[in-house]
Amino acid sequence: MMVPEDNITSTLTGKQKKFLKGLGHHLAPLISIGKEGLTENVLKATRQELLARELIKVKISNSSNINKHEAAELIPEATESTLVQLIGKTLLIYKENPKIDKEHRISLPR
Repeated sequence: MMVPEDNITSTLTGKQKKFLKGLGHHLAPLISIGKEGLTENVLKATRQELLARELIKVKISNSSNINKHEAAELIPEATESTLVQLIGKTLLIYKENPKIDKEHRISLPR
């Protein structure tokens, strides 16, 4: 089931999403949502990782009390990022950070 696109998600073109999915394919999840659910600490860690890397994976454990579709809406909203992909219980999210050195920044196709 697809997550409905919101205004933030629709700012990425199909070509850009495909590019980011390719970059994200080999990434390991940096954030894990456990039985505590979507806490402020999880959101804070997610914001920090997005600032450092721009593209990250978030894994929702089976013991978590949050639905993957809820997480796919709440996390991008709370972190001002974009949901690129939701596969199983793993979210791929992106947030541009112009403060990162140009050679380390993700350069999206036009």
